[in-house]
Amino acid sequence: MARLFTCLLIVLMAFPASAMVRIKDIASLQGVRDNQLVGYGLVLGLNGTGDSLRNSPFTEQSLQSMLDSLGVNVRDARLRTRNVAAVVVTAEMPSFIGKGSAIDVSVSSLGDATSLAGGTLIATPLLGADGQIYAVAQGALAVSGFSEAGQAESLTEGIPTVGRIPNGGLIERDLPAKFAQIPGLALELTNPDFKTAVRITDAINRYTKERYGIRVAKERDYRTVDLTPPKNMSMTRFISEIESIRVRPDQTAKVVIDERTGTVVIGKEVQISTVAITHGNLTVRISEAPEVSQPTPFSGGETVVVPRTYVDAQESGGQLAMVGGTDLPTLVRGLNRIGLRPTGIIAILQAIKTAGALQAELVIQ
Repeated sequence: MARLFTCLLIVLMAFPASAMVRIKDIASLQGVRDNQLVGYGLVLGLNGTGDSLRNSPFTEQSLQSMLDSLGVNVRDARLRTRNVAAVVVTAEMPSFIGKGSAIDVSVSSLGDATSLAGGTLIATPLLGADGQIYAVAQGALAVSGFSEAGQAESLTEGIPTVGRIPNGGLIERDLPAKFAQIPGLALELTNPDFKTAVRITDAINRYTKERYGIRVAKERDYRTVDLTPPKNMSMTRFISEIESIRVRPDQTAKVVIDERTGTVVIGKEVQISTVAITHGNLTVRISEAPEVSQPTPFSGGETVVVPRTYVDAQESGGQLAMVGGTDLPTLVRGLNRIGLRPTGIIAILQAIKTAGALQAELVIQ
């Protein structure tokens, strides 16, 4: 059978003059980042959907250790409960967060539990990369997926073995670094680029020259812009003003292709040298229509199935067209004039790159 493709062509057009973005959307303050936390715990109260202790010995050991800490000795008992599941708890600790603040936590099953719906996570320490405990998580899980099964059929929607506890983690330890203790202010670009770094520097200096009479920004490299705040001004207020300044970021010429979904993303700086292109499609259809050959009565023959295979091949030719453009709208009009689907455009762009006529980076995912 002929394969059917569902394809999508996405084109990033050039920004108009007024389409500028804030610095806070394309750069972040160096040293200000989230910190990842992880912990191991138990979820209780499951309705027979927890781990089977025979297949998950770590769950049984954890349950025994928890009961021992509560004064219940079950070391010699053979536990057979299915209401407990071992889980891994993860969370992100924002920068400069203080003790007692709440954060969201995610809970993922570690054993062979079929669902965490209705469970409650008991107090679980969350550790940072340095091995220190920075938060403790506990609370009832919110699970969006479900799984139901009968004797002959089962139905599963979403992922029932993953849940979330909004505000389920409490910060128990402050991060060692404070905002006021940052040795030097610097902005880091999300997408490093020399021209964008220079534009950010110039935009900040124009603003501070007009407001404070001094220049405070200097580009260090294509990723970093150093800042020197004015004297007698709080760093928080200074950064809030800098982040609101708008600039127009530059971007490299790039074409991104995802052959699995037929997605093509063309950047606004992409250009193609003038080339002649033709593209044809070959479709081969193979169908099976077996027939039954039955002998006449009393002939002593056997009924057999005779295979019948039909093969049909069709090739549609394409016209030779000239494609080339110094800007994106001209390039798009040239590709649309050929009348191709995105799958055909993917093949053509790969061939143009091989020919050396695509003046852009080709990224195939």
